[in-house]
Amino acid sequence: MTNAATPPTAPERYNAKESEPRWQKAWDEARLFETKNDDPRPKYYVLEMFPYPSGRIHMGHVRNYAMGDVVARYKRARGFNVLHPMGWDAFGLPAENAAMERRVNPRDWTYANIAAMRAQLQSMGLSLDWSREIATCDPDYYKHQQRMFLDFLKAGLVTRRTAKVNWDPVDHTVLANEQVIDGRGWRSGALVESRELTQWFFKITDFAEDLLSALDGLERWPEKVRLMQRNWIGRSEGLELRFRLAEVPAGAADTITVYTTRPDTLFGAKFLAIAADHPLAATLAAGNPELQAFAEECRRTGTAQAAIDTAEKLGFDTGLKVRHPLDPDWLLPVYVANFVLMEYGTGAVFGCPAHDQRDLDFANKYGLGNTPVVCPEGQDPESFVITDTAYDGEGRLINSRFLDGLTTEAAFAAVADRLEAEETGGAPVARRKVQFRLRDWGVSRQRYWGCPIPIIHCDACGPVPVPVEDLPVKLPDEVSFDVPGNPLERDAAWRNVPCPQCGGPARRETDTMDTFVDSSWYYARFTAPWLRDAPTERAAVDHWLAVDQYIGGIEHAILHLLYARFFMRAMKATDWSGVAEPFAGLFTQGMVVHETYKDATGAWVMPADIRIASEGGERRAFHVKTDAPVSIGPIEKMSKSKKNVVDPDDIIASYGADTARWFMLSDSPPERDVIWTEEGVQGAARFVQKVWRLVNAVAAARGAGGAADEVLRKAAHRALASVEEDVERLRFNRCVAHIYTLANALEEALRGPVSAEAGREAAGILVQLIAPMMPHLAESAWELLGRSGLVADAPWPAVDRGLLVEDEITLPVQINGKKRADVTVARDADAAAVEAATLALEPVQRALEGRTPRKVIVVPGRIVNLVV
Repeated sequence: MTNAATPPTAPERYNAKESEPRWQKAWDEARLFETKNDDPRPKYYVLEMFPYPSGRIHMGHVRNYAMGDVVARYKRARGFNVLHPMGWDAFGLPAENAAMERRVNPRDWTYANIAAMRAQLQSMGLSLDWSREIATCDPDYYKHQQRMFLDFLKAGLVTRRTAKVNWDPVDHTVLANEQVIDGRGWRSGALVESRELTQWFFKITDFAEDLLSALDGLERWPEKVRLMQRNWIGRSEGLELRFRLAEVPAGAADTITVYTTRPDTLFGAKFLAIAADHPLAATLAAGNPELQAFAEECRRTGTAQAAIDTAEKLGFDTGLKVRHPLDPDWLLPVYVANFVLMEYGTGAVFGCPAHDQRDLDFANKYGLGNTPVVCPEGQDPESFVITDTAYDGEGRLINSRFLDGLTTEAAFAAVADRLEAEETGGAPVARRKVQFRLRDWGVSRQRYWGCPIPIIHCDACGPVPVPVEDLPVKLPDEVSFDVPGNPLERDAAWRNVPCPQCGGPARRETDTMDTFVDSSWYYARFTAPWLRDAPTERAAVDHWLAVDQYIGGIEHAILHLLYARFFMRAMKATDWSGVAEPFAGLFTQGMVVHETYKDATGAWVMPADIRIASEGGERRAFHVKTDAPVSIGPIEKMSKSKKNVVDPDDIIASYGADTARWFMLSDSPPERDVIWTEEGVQGAARFVQKVWRLVNAVAAARGAGGAADEVLRKAAHRALASVEEDVERLRFNRCVAHIYTLANALEEALRGPVSAEAGREAAGILVQLIAPMMPHLAESAWELLGRSGLVADAPWPAVDRGLLVEDEITLPVQINGKKRADVTVARDADAAAVEAATLALEPVQRALEGRTPRKVIVVPGRIVNLVV
């Protein structure tokens, strides 16, 4: 670094290859981004969702971490003690798959990838506190996760039970409902099966009401994410009612309990449907091979709602009938149906085909008919019929006896009141009930590369917690994947241990935790990652949390974000934290997308192997090696499968990290997708050189100045004020636009008589504005201007608010209430001056047609009204 009195001699072009490593070393030597917990300045915690160590960063990472880095650097300059850490979401199936393919240990593959990706991220010049780096596969991390599991168990927030689960037949593991997408495993894409297994569950449902109501307080979350969580938690107010069987089979209960949110549609009921695993279905299937086979077919659908909704609706007529609760002489057939699950509600539903599409599809398939009982307002009840599309909206009741004419809301109350007052078998026929769609989080996974569940199974004592002093339960170092399934099951030396309670022979739990557990609390560990004996330091976690700004993809709206919210509540319940919400502000960035290319054989071609040319005004693509034509396909998310990926290392090597960062921030609003183009990157690279030329020119300027000084100073301070406003709102592309405007103003000023002082002030502001976005260029330019120290350590410049005030204002002019023109006058012009300027306007003279206004009303600073 140079002294302010001795600015360096600058090369004509900025050299990123030389500059970027130099400044990264300077930041490291100054330990500039290491955060102290006892720093007295106000705190600001900015965090991007940490990456899975796949081995290479991609352009999505560049965009995500560039955004977070802008916030971190800006807040640091504004005087905050900024925490901006980095870690690795390091457990999971990809490591196991890689181990099988490459015949290596998942641990070796993972840590090698971490080293490679760390180097890549460091080449981006991110202001990360690497002293707090964590990896979830490190025993020093998952030891504390095991400790919290045991604390949650003690607090009644963990349970173990046999349940229907989603089984991925390719990955050989259980999936949570949230991990089943359209009936397929979220990683393997295999059709999910339903199996009955004994599993460990986190009781997220204990917090269902709180998780739902607290969403209203998350005002700095995108509304679409809050809506997705509301829908997933799925609070409903309904009625639980009992249908009596007309004939009761041996060994069966005499009633079937149904939960419904639409008791107002009871008079439209055409059938009752029960799950394949309903106790009545099990009783009937015991003597009916055909029903047994049907139940098995139902189980192959999985347990995820999306899979059930998209599957063909199938049923098995049991031959049984139930009595309608409002008319005992009205009998409804009972089916076993593939769209009903025991895990949802009571495992039984009544079907009202006219007002539920699923029920209508089923009724049409089996010829059960439909009766409309809710008529939309304004529709003639006599002509209202349902054919292929159910009506699920509100209206007034028809074909419903004592309910006719009531609104759906009033009919709900009327049915509930009547049935709650009636009894069958000594109990009310119905009761009002609040229910949630949310189900407990099954965390057992049948795989090696995950956090071991700290339980030992003893035939005499049952499941026994591993003593805290024996944590961590480490994974065995040696592992074989030669046989499908969980290798921990086959490792007798690791699995067989004495019972901690009685000393007898026992077995370790061989299931490991869902990797979403690992990412549900890592943000809390970052607050004091050096602790050896506790997951968190209560003072540190309560000081830093909630995270002020969290940045990541919308795809985590349900899985990760909902689990993290549960985990914070569980940590609070077990005294590891005093905070309930993990993330105060959430931003979900768009994806990075790119054109796709295919050669004549239909094989995907990478952008690096493409040459684009313009022929007759049309863009054409050719292979760089063979010059063969290549077809240009649609713009899609960058993916390895379609090869439309750009390697960040190639971009950094060719253009520098600052160019990549600038393009990622400038091209589109950050919540939208950004289209990667070579032209866009080249434009960013040109702007880097433009800034360098401008700073060079300012550093050499010796002008005495003149009227241009004030114009330039106004441009600089307006840009400064605008960037402040927009970076606070994460509108990075607008910040870029303000910086372009200032650069153009500085370029224009340097063509005329601008003073060296005004030029240096504007250039200094320009450099500080680009510093969060292009930090390496900013450091070199700061040095070139002769400023001392590092710009990364410099305070943010103060806006001169006096320079933001406009000397002139523009007022709308109305004639007889209709706008005819705008008039620009001095801000301090009196009413007479405003009137004179208005009457002199050509559009006003044309509109007046020689007439004199009867009245001219000047509302200062607002409007001019002429009455003719």
